[in-house]
Amino acid sequence: MFLQLDLFDCAEPPSKGTAESLNLPALIERITDVSARPRYAFMVLNLIAKVARKNSGSAGPYVIDQEQHIRLRDWLCDALIPVAKRDPRRLAIVEQVRAGLVAQKLLPADPTAAAHMIDEEVKVRVRQSGRCNVSRAVSDLVRAGLIRRHYQGYRVDHHNRGAKREAVYTITPAAAGALAGRL
Repeated sequence: MFLQLDLFDCAEPPSKGTAESLNLPALIERITDVSARPRYAFMVLNLIAKVARKNSGSAGPYVIDQEQHIRLRDWLCDALIPVAKRDPRRLAIVEQVRAGLVAQKLLPADPTAAAHMIDEEVKVRVRQSGRCNVSRAVSDLVRAGLIRRHYQGYRVDHHNRGAKREAVYTITPAAAGALAGRL
């Protein structure tokens, strides 16, 4: 008899604990078991917990920031931009943007205005790649049983994205309890 292993089978999902049994070290261990980037996933989880509504534990589809409605994933990307400030890839993007603006003769003579223009263009480019990173981290958190994800928007709520639907992330009671410091 031949046994064929599933090539796409991931590790066993961690057991779903209750809010009373999941503390912060256990939460970190659960994230580490399913994520290739556990620190990043933990930061995403913490940010989602900060903006989650107190009564439902859900965040999204929009976050109100300085009187503006921002998509949740975009807000998460913007909040995590400072983490990569000294990353060589980020510095290379800054130089590419500067060179592109100089070549197009769009860079203002005022150094402050030029820096602001470069920062805005870098933010747009970093946000594009950051959305993918956030989605991967949230997928890891869903696999860990710490977040539930659905999409809300045009017509009806749905578990699949598309049709102008935006992500809504709901933090589980176990994760909320661990982040709040309850044992």
